[in-house]
Amino acid sequence: MKKMDRRGFLKAATVTAAAGLTAACASSNNQVTSVKQQGKNVIGLIAPKMDVVRVGFIGVGQRGYGHVKRMSHIEGAEIVAICDNHQEVLERSAKFLTDNGHKQPALYGNSEYAYRDMLNRQDIDIVIISTPWKWHAPMAIESMESGKHAFVEVPLATTVEEMWDIVNTAERTQKNCMMMENVNYGRDELMVLNMVRQGVFGELLHGEAAYIHELRWQMKELETKTGSWRTGWHAKRNGNLYPTHGLGPVSQYMNINRGDRFDYLTSMSSPALGRALYAQKEFPADHQRNQLKYINGDMSTTLIKTVKGRTIMVQHDTTTPRPYSRHNLIQGTNGVFAGFPNRIALEEGGSGNFHEWDYDMQSWYNKYDHPLWVKMGKEAERNGGHGGMDFLMFWRMIYCLRNGEPLDQDVYDGAAWSVISPLSAESLNNRAKSVDIPDFTRGAWQSAEPLGIVTV
Repeated sequence: MKKMDRRGFLKAATVTAAAGLTAACASSNNQVTSVKQQGKNVIGLIAPKMDVVRVGFIGVGQRGYGHVKRMSHIEGAEIVAICDNHQEVLERSAKFLTDNGHKQPALYGNSEYAYRDMLNRQDIDIVIISTPWKWHAPMAIESMESGKHAFVEVPLATTVEEMWDIVNTAERTQKNCMMMENVNYGRDELMVLNMVRQGVFGELLHGEAAYIHELRWQMKELETKTGSWRTGWHAKRNGNLYPTHGLGPVSQYMNINRGDRFDYLTSMSSPALGRALYAQKEFPADHQRNQLKYINGDMSTTLIKTVKGRTIMVQHDTTTPRPYSRHNLIQGTNGVFAGFPNRIALEEGGSGNFHEWDYDMQSWYNKYDHPLWVKMGKEAERNGGHGGMDFLMFWRMIYCLRNGEPLDQDVYDGAAWSVISPLSAESLNNRAKSVDIPDFTRGAWQSAEPLGIVTV
């Protein structure tokens, strides 16, 4: 561990103590109601306006490197420092910036804990965290404790206790902690949100969300890259490992944490066969990939009930051979939208025949494209990142911070969407017994305003 100054050490010790307190007080039904609120609610939190948003990055191996490139194109953002304990990727990001006319950033990377030295800087406003999942919670907490806003790759954290620690820290420090759910900024998801707000589908009843993405090939990434650490989760947890991509948009459609909230869930998984079969096919018998016992079911299916009685099906499958899908279905009393491929059926306001799908999206884009996409869509597509959603997410983050507006996603969203992973495992390990979902807002969801259709 790289040597820290006294202030850095005391901050780390405070974080550790707070984490231990929350974990010790966690109740059996995951509500953690015995933990007294340590600060003010942060729904609608507005940070003081920033003329220039000074950015630090932790983790620039794969996802993070793309974030550096996209952030470098956003007016009003200045990349000050970068941290990664792999020197090659650290220098690659720095070279990209200097080759494109930006200042040389300060570089940190001598150990796994070098990020703490970066957090001691006073010239960083926000920290972008793109590291393996186990680091998300401690890095987000320490970023906020050091006086910086934290922006974390998905999922926000991996345990119920970690999510409460993050929520408590955000409330105590009054700093933003946003899980960067980029899919909420996809053109289709934004359009459907706009349609929902205009009542096109009537009263909402049911949603379906998924992350179906064959990723067995990542098992060949042994020392570096995503597969080197993500593969191990298939031998560690049986449940939905990655719920937020599909769930984020559906949650925004349904005003989760803003008029409704998740109440409880039940979960089941199929047999876990595909990873072991792939390992037997692709690696020698004595290879490390053949020594793992893969327990994560190839298909995980979770059903969520909301307080208002709506239902959501969430699925995860990164193992079986099938086309990519995030599913993205929202059903209301007047009809339905479904993705992959996009299609709509309405009783009123559509083709007049809800027994057949309308696959022609252009007329719907013309009428319901989200104002954010109308303004920034072409630039988003030009700068890339999953069809432009990554760039648009970063652009919107910086816009809100510079203009004194609340972010579109807050710490409660990240916690609610991410907690489905550990709770799905708890449910299926108890014969699909229903499990209560914590109210991370502590009741504030009842008066929170729905996410509006912003105009910029």
